[in-house]
Amino acid sequence: MNVKRLVLASLAAAVFSTSIMAGEWIVLFDGKPTDKLRGYKQTGFPKENWVIDGDALKTVPGKAVDLVTVEKFQNYELELEWKVQPAGNSGVIYNVVEGPGATYMTGPEMQVLDDDKHPDGKNPKTSSGSLYAMVAPNGEKSLKPVGQWNSAKLLIKDNHVEHWLNGKKVVEYKWGSDEMKEWIKNSKFKDMTDFAKSTNGGHIAFQHHGEEVWYRNIRIRKL
Repeated sequence: MNVKRLVLASLAAAVFSTSIMAGEWIVLFDGKPTDKLRGYKQTGFPKENWVIDGDALKTVPGKAVDLVTVEKFQNYELELEWKVQPAGNSGVIYNVVEGPGATYMTGPEMQVLDDDKHPDGKNPKTSSGSLYAMVAPNGEKSLKPVGQWNSAKLLIKDNHVEHWLNGKKVVEYKWGSDEMKEWIKNSKFKDMTDFAKSTNGGHIAFQHHGEEVWYRNIRIRKL
């Protein structure tokens, strides 16, 4: 092999190695105590508000403290499973920027909900899988009964955002687009000056809404 070919082969190997590392799954929670999550605007894990229940993280009903990823993420694929109590409500909130307000004041939400018994389930735009209060899931949506596990995926790549529920893509949109700005303008978030303004990602939050919700098999990979 001549020098030129050797250099090209080395560069190709380096690129291949980098792509593998970029695509490696990072386990955020797999049933064991984790240092990848903490309380919103806290330095540690909020043990009074979230507990490990078997192989899942579970909210403690009462005082609501959202969990957030310690690390910030921009382009990524997030996978997890969730279930809620009857009439339960939660959500995966993304591109969160920590500030004086709550997580939902900076990041939009992939809704987690009991559609049958929670009032939000009556409106498709606030039902499970939706871009909360802005975009309803499409006709591909399929939701498991309360007490069963639903799988969910959030994919963000170069401002292209997808919500997946039980193996089906149910929401798709462009972050920062004129269309998204119009949705916000016509939503409850219109007066939240920092809502969906991040251009370089942020924390991912798992909402504690007061009711019981379970999350398990939470993992992420950078894209």
